[in-house]
Amino acid sequence: MLEEIINWLIGHGIKIAAILIAAVLADRVGKKFIGKAVKGGVKDGTEESTEKRQKTLIRIFSSALSVVVWLVAIMMVLPEFGIAVGPILAGAGILGVALGFGAQYMIRDFLAGLFVIIENQYRVGDVVCLDNTCGGVEDITLRKTVLRDLDGKVYHIPNGSFKMAANLTKGYSRAHMDISVAYKEDLDKVMALINKVGKEMAEESPWKEYILKPIQVLGPGPDSFGESGIIIKVLGETKPLKQWDTLKEFRKRLKRAFDKEGIEIPFPQLSIWPRGNWAKQP
Repeated sequence: MLEEIINWLIGHGIKIAAILIAAVLADRVGKKFIGKAVKGGVKDGTEESTEKRQKTLIRIFSSALSVVVWLVAIMMVLPEFGIAVGPILAGAGILGVALGFGAQYMIRDFLAGLFVIIENQYRVGDVVCLDNTCGGVEDITLRKTVLRDLDGKVYHIPNGSFKMAANLTKGYSRAHMDISVAYKEDLDKVMALINKVGKEMAEESPWKEYILKPIQVLGPGPDSFGESGIIIKVLGETKPLKQWDTLKEFRKRLKRAFDKEGIEIPFPQLSIWPRGNWAKQP
């Protein structure tokens, strides 16, 4: 028995080891080649956008390469154990036809994922909304997209299951909000103060590194009349993912400026108009 084991190891074991080593080397070398090729040939606007695009493509191509390499390696190793590959491939073909009718959704997911990658709809690191589910993109494959929301929940969403993909961080982001002031305030003074706060913030560190366009009043006047105040819409542009921090800082500065100038931020109030006989009781 020992002699048979030794003979098998000499005749087949060495081949199996060589195949596995070759598969590992092919996988690693192939991934390095993919990384260099993608980094050398893929550009997408800004440096940050290019890095996201490259990371996404490298991850997808590397995963596909690993699947192909190890499938080939398995097909080469099986004959060394006396298992014929031909019948397996034939059976897989018949099984594939049988399962094809039930794999419609999977095929749809793969095709949708392919278009997501080709059209560069979103990348790893972007913040997106897929229909009504929003979060940061942690992973993309041809079959699914993995999102994580602010609560830390992880969503695995098949690429063919959503109808709309909204990218909140591609190229640039917009910082916008509605500001309400009391009806008694001087609108020209209020709007001038808002523009001043936005301009000063865009000239100070570290915010000047993030803000592409200062937060300013949108249009020549208020946006609408609210129940308890006049609504003024403001709008600015920031680098991707920086709009939320920028708005938080802007709100803090604007509150201080309003307090200093005595500008009232309205709050709901209730006026009661008495009716009927309200004569004083003796």
